[in-house]
Amino acid sequence: MTIDRRFCIAPMMDYSDRHSRYFLRLFSPNILLYTEMVSVGAVLHGDRDRLLGFSDAEHPIAVQLGGSDPDMLYRAAGYCVAYGYDEIDLNCGCPSDRVQSGSFGACLMRDPARVADCVAALKSAGNLPVTVKHRTGLDQQEDYDEFAAFAAAQIEAGADALIVHARNAWLQGLNPKQNREIPPLKYDWVYRLKQDFPAQPIVINGGIKTLQACLEHLQRVDGVMLGREPYQNPWLLQAVDEVVFGATAPAVENRVAVLHRIYPYIEEQLARGTPLTRMVRHLIGLFNGVPNARRWRRYLSENAYRKSAGLEILQQAESLVTDHPPVAAAQPVAGSQVARR
Repeated sequence: MTIDRRFCIAPMMDYSDRHSRYFLRLFSPNILLYTEMVSVGAVLHGDRDRLLGFSDAEHPIAVQLGGSDPDMLYRAAGYCVAYGYDEIDLNCGCPSDRVQSGSFGACLMRDPARVADCVAALKSAGNLPVTVKHRTGLDQQEDYDEFAAFAAAQIEAGADALIVHARNAWLQGLNPKQNREIPPLKYDWVYRLKQDFPAQPIVINGGIKTLQACLEHLQRVDGVMLGREPYQNPWLLQAVDEVVFGATAPAVENRVAVLHRIYPYIEEQLARGTPLTRMVRHLIGLFNGVPNARRWRRYLSENAYRKSAGLEILQQAESLVTDHPPVAAAQPVAGSQVARR
């Protein structure tokens, strides 16, 4: 299949599990979804069904691997191919101490040649596209040419796309949350990279919170990747098919329709022994901005964790936000136009 990267939702630890992906998929069949980062050591020696398993409904889906050993990445990629992923991404952007101690993530940007070897190894493991998610640089680096040289090495190695979080990663002095907020955004660097490598698909990430912003970026690059905003405000995604992909109608008309579409999945997972709270935590933001949203959030927070909690908890919470006129569909984006890069 051809991968459409115009609108992606970022791989995020503790967020991008299979339950959140199933939920987010309900808003659009076109969004490219990602797993949480999975270390190659865990793939090779851990519970692969737990780490790599996903449902067919989640396609298109990319797996993000964390590692720096080409041979280990090659072997891990073989399992990813077998599990049926649509794409493999190599993490070169995470600045956490734990990831640094494993010699992968953002610190790999110090060694473009090693990353290129990793890309080549992943490419040789099968027929899946391989991408690299990275930063604009490390610490106080302000040399565009160094950033471009890193990108050029991965393009030469065969990377099918580059996903650029448009901030430097500060490896010392900032925690991961601060690394998402404090280093200045460098959108101009990402735009310039696209100009310098016009044939290379470039996806921009970092600080993007609205569909209007997505449209503006899509005039300059090939794709956008949103991070936490879709988890905090999932209704943002209701208009994605129309605004970005040119659909004539949204996949869902209102929030309650989304909720009812996920009920069978939740019932199935409950029957398998999955605790309700693992799924409900991704739905907390569904009614943000509408009457009684606080009642919805509070009821779920106080009741979904109970050992015996079942679908009735969600149904009762739903009743707290549906005793008013139906929630209106998302408003069109100002000056909206289909992104067709």
